Amino acid sequence: MTAPATPAAGGTAPPVRPAQPAGTGPARRPAHPADRATVVGYRQLWAADPGAWRVAGVAWRGLTEPVARRADELAANAAVLRGGWSGGAAGAADARLAALRAELTAASPALIETDQVLAEFAGRLGAARARLATAVARADAAGLLVDRQGRVAVDPARAPATVRARPVAAEAGTAIRAALELAGAADREAAGRLDALAAAARAAWVAAPPPGRPPPGAEPAAVRAWWAGLTPAQRRWLVVHEPGLVGRLDGVPAADRDQANRLLLGARREELLAARRRLLERVPRGPVELAGLLRVGKSLAGLDALAARLAGDEQPRAYLLGLGTAGEGRAVVTLGNPDRSTRMLTYVPGMTASLGDVPGELGRAALVLSRCAALAPEEETAAALWLDYDAPDSLHEAAWPGQARDAGPALHRFQEGLRATHDEPPGRQTVLGHSYGSLVVGTAARDHGLAADALVFVGSPGVGVAHAGELGLPPGQVWASTAPDDVIRLARPPDELARRALLGASPVGPAIGSLLGAPERELWFGQDPSHPGFGGRTFPSGRHGHTGYWAADNPALDGMARVVLGR
Repeated sequence: MTAPATPAAGGTAPPVRPAQPAGTGPARRPAHPADRATVVGYRQLWAADPGAWRVAGVAWRGLTEPVARRADELAANAAVLRGGWSGGAAGAADARLAALRAELTAASPALIETDQVLAEFAGRLGAARARLATAVARADAAGLLVDRQGRVAVDPARAPATVRARPVAAEAGTAIRAALELAGAADREAAGRLDALAAAARAAWVAAPPPGRPPPGAEPAAVRAWWAGLTPAQRRWLVVHEPGLVGRLDGVPAADRDQANRLLLGARREELLAARRRLLERVPRGPVELAGLLRVGKSLAGLDALAARLAGDEQPRAYLLGLGTAGEGRAVVTLGNPDRSTRMLTYVPGMTASLGDVPGELGRAALVLSRCAALAPEEETAAALWLDYDAPDSLHEAAWPGQARDAGPALHRFQEGLRATHDEPPGRQTVLGHSYGSLVVGTAARDHGLAADALVFVGSPGVGVAHAGELGLPPGQVWASTAPDDVIRLARPPDELARRALLGASPVGPAIGSLLGAPERELWFGQDPSHPGFGGRTFPSGRHGHTGYWAADNPALDGMARVVLGR
């Protein structure tokens, strides 16, 4: 767990002073040789700086741009040579330039993978340090001694009751060892993955895979089996030469999809720029062209903001699992690696969500993730923004369930893919839908089934069913919250709106309405999931309207995080 090297500096990161944990004191005895690994591990973990590893990873990933530029320069130079040089020597030179360009292009996924390895190592290292800090703080609060080797002992002078302190000492010692084991396992795994990359650099980055590709819409389990049957060099070949296929296949691990989609970022931006040029060339420009220009401009702004997030060192690391520019645009982005997480949230946004809204919608997922980290810093939690459907653009479109039905198969495959690619043991998966997104989630669960341990609906206009039991989850795993001032409460079904209008037009309407009663459970798309009669469970929300469920002072944010954590 030495300091990482960065390609920019070519050396080690600045040394980090060890942090002194509360309650530590001088060693009670010299370390025995058998304890040496534990002693070093404890002191190393306190001294470790996860941020230095993240910075090193970003530096390695940053080499992809100059490598791509150099590859393009080689291609341009080769074209110039072919135009003025012929013969055997010219052919040999052209072949050599092509080979050099291929080598540079093949290195790009490995540079991104290096960043993934270091970022994931930093995340697990941070989780180990959080566990260690919690254990030491608890021991210190109980009046226990923790020496510099991580051994816990009762201090009769400080412990209020020595007998009662001994169980705490045993628990703290176990927790410290668990933290060290986590850090050690993370260290060994990262070293192994980096060694494999180094071996690939000495041999061959890529090798052509056998023929045969999964068809569109293939079951994620079959995709996972196909991918697992390839060698690392064959997988890297597919990432380089068929990124469009790899990037969209549910059942391919998140790390590989991230590599492929990052390589496509430039091409996706060019698609939007080309669309804007076509619209600008149309003269005269009418309302359709102006609306198109606004849409493309919003998509470009969203894509650029997403690219900046992907290029930065903000934590947790973002994984790009899907990106499309057609129509309003689509994106699937996770914060943290879902294949490594013990807790996973999939967030489905609602009406008007588009590629231009990705930064803001991803921010909502990040707020839940941040609250999860505050509640359980020792857990490895990840969150996904799933915007892989055509969200309604207006209230008129949102009044119909067609777009939710169309989204169902894709959301089903995504959740199945998370299950298929997750490291053992399986993680807890929660799917959260907001507004029209709650209808997407409910419809997918009803019609196709969702690989989820819990469903959460906030600000819902109904989820397409009359009772939680129709969603296919065990009792008690369907949750909902609706703010008291959320306008979605007015989303009554058409027949109820007509009934209210008829009664309102009559002088005796209010009296008749009070006698007949009002089906308060009924919303536009079925029963209100936050009503007790729906059969689910609820958590409170403050008066923050339809979009304020993620406000820092709203108890709904805490509720969402606790469901994700399984609390």
